[in-house]
Amino acid sequence: MQWAGIVVAAVAVGYLAVLLGDSRHFYTDDTEAQYVPMWQLLGNELRAGRFPAMVPWEWMAGNYSLEEAGLYNPAQLLVYLLAPSFDNLALYATAVKFVFSAIAAIGVFRICLAYGARAPWAAVAGVAFPFSGWFLFFDTASWFTSQTGTAWLVNAWASAVLYTRGRTGPIPMFVFLYLALTIQYAFPAVESGLMIAAVAAGEYLYQRTWAPVLRMMAAAGLAVLASMIANLPILLSSQATWRGDVSTIHNDPFLTVPWSESLNASLPSTVPAFTGWWGHVQPLPMVYIAWFVIPALAFIDWKAAARHAAQWSGIALFAVATLMWTAGPGAIGPLRWPARVLPMVAIAALVLVCVLISRYGDFAWSRRRYAAAGALIGLLFLRSFSAAPELVERHALAVFVVVGLGAAVVWLARTRGTAAAAALTICATFPIAFAQVVAAPMTPLSYGFPERRSEMTAAFPDFDGRTLQLADRIMVRNEERTLAGTYGSIALGSYAKNLGLQYVNGYTPVGHAAFAGMLCMAWDGGTCPDAYRRAFAVEPSTDTPIVDLMRLDRVVLQRSQYPHADQDPAPAGWRFVHYPGHEHQISVLERVNPLPSPGDLIAHESGVHATVMPEAGLTNRATVSSGTGGRIVLSRLAWPGYTATLGGDEIPIRAVAGTFVAVDIPPGTKNAQLTVTWRPPGLSISLTAALVALLGVGGLQWWYRMRKRDNEIGATPAVVPVRA
Repeated sequence: MQWAGIVVAAVAVGYLAVLLGDSRHFYTDDTEAQYVPMWQLLGNELRAGRFPAMVPWEWMAGNYSLEEAGLYNPAQLLVYLLAPSFDNLALYATAVKFVFSAIAAIGVFRICLAYGARAPWAAVAGVAFPFSGWFLFFDTASWFTSQTGTAWLVNAWASAVLYTRGRTGPIPMFVFLYLALTIQYAFPAVESGLMIAAVAAGEYLYQRTWAPVLRMMAAAGLAVLASMIANLPILLSSQATWRGDVSTIHNDPFLTVPWSESLNASLPSTVPAFTGWWGHVQPLPMVYIAWFVIPALAFIDWKAAARHAAQWSGIALFAVATLMWTAGPGAIGPLRWPARVLPMVAIAALVLVCVLISRYGDFAWSRRRYAAAGALIGLLFLRSFSAAPELVERHALAVFVVVGLGAAVVWLARTRGTAAAAALTICATFPIAFAQVVAAPMTPLSYGFPERRSEMTAAFPDFDGRTLQLADRIMVRNEERTLAGTYGSIALGSYAKNLGLQYVNGYTPVGHAAFAGMLCMAWDGGTCPDAYRRAFAVEPSTDTPIVDLMRLDRVVLQRSQYPHADQDPAPAGWRFVHYPGHEHQISVLERVNPLPSPGDLIAHESGVHATVMPEAGLTNRATVSSGTGGRIVLSRLAWPGYTATLGGDEIPIRAVAGTFVAVDIPPGTKNAQLTVTWRPPGLSISLTAALVALLGVGGLQWWYRMRKRDNEIGATPAVVPVRA
């Protein structure tokens, strides 16, 4: 427990070092544009007593059964519930990410202990991982779901090994794996499957019996069953999204990492050479793992390690598999950009090295070992120099630092013991992280959003009702990314969620393909110049403009994209409204007359008489009549999961223009109740699977306790009665 506390404290110190280098490091890119605003929205929905599997008015990104929301993950729900209480979004994002980095560090620490490492070296691995290259500069800086999925995955790995070796029951592994699988992000799910396979193979090689391995795999299978509630809707809805083709496999050079880049893993100055956002040479240390991980190979007694290779074979198998993945293919269904797997390579390398150095480390004086360490550091320099020769002085300084630190650690290990050597290894992490962050350029997709919600709200127009924004972030100049500029008038990404406004636009990695195509709307909620025409175009089958089918109250036009829009006549039924102080950024169209029956979901009816269908959550009702038959179109996006009943009998759901929910009303209908309901697809199957999973893991736990009790009874020495 003492070393576990040291791990958490060291991660906190590392975070402070990073923040000294860049106070916004943990509030950038997708974090500011997607995740933090989503936390605000979902937190407010939960506090209002609504479970936000769908937020209907948020057309672009409102289907949270598909988004990376983790609605069935208790830790995620806690993040959402707390979010609206914080005004400083950067501070809250940093605090949340620290918690998950600490969880990840403890998980790596636990893996090392499970494989027999001594606590000090296990702590070294645990502290080093959150500050490894890709994890620090992408997962914790931007891609929050990768960070959380990895945090739960490493704890599931440790618990899987402990369960297979009979040192704990199945419940910890089941819980951690469930948490990793319910993030609603494909990479942690597939990586978890790869991890389970590696543990299973490694433990069979070690124990030479299938029984414990099969029990572990059964517990993993039950976790998969339990997580279906989060993942089955994604599979059943995929054909409606941009990610519809899940069987595509292709290769391209973007973010595929040659294996030779592994030779950059221990030089802090490394800037690897592979195709990414900055061209061929990346200015971030993406493949960096830890300054000691490659030189430490020289101080392992490899003959002794080889004699016990079966004990740590699972780690090696996972390392090989993930390293192969990083080199491609470039896309496997929804899994694109293999560089995203680099944190898995870092985990495997850190665990493997720290387990081996802990169990088979040899720090006695040896000219051969020092020569080998020097040769390894020389290779680090040559590879880093080859990638970026213009940084030769920086690479030379990094070599000097690694050599000096390595010599000091070896001396401490020989003269002061393992704890002192591990302490110096940990402490060296902090200045290296600081230096790397200071040297790094801005994240390529950073938005530069303001940090305080109160300041955002005070500067932004008070737009009531439903708003469609037609804008493109590419049109925003860097100097305009301020509250006095763009962010006082235009809501890029999911910015509007921070303001509590009902915007159609939002950031989504999923995207409803038909709707996005209709308005040429991109993943960040941005639109093309033709979106203005498309929004007011008439949908042929209903003879109704798209803005009316969506029942919008307002359309906001980015002035830099539509510089002269308000000089032309407004579309019929609309007028330009001036908002003082915002005219230099936006033109605003609002209806001449408000929509009839506010809150009515019915956007169009043909051959049908219907009462108002009030918007009341995800189940909505109206009374309808039709003598000759007709159709009702709702201002709802046609996601899979809708059902309709008329007078208690189910009727088919249609989709107008592939976008709007519609139902056909049969002839002779008189004052019948029409009920339209949305539920996540496969909900009943998922709930049944979750119940089976809970019963199954309960059975495995009972079996574990029974075997443990029998073993304890069998190990108790018999009491021999003494004769008087």
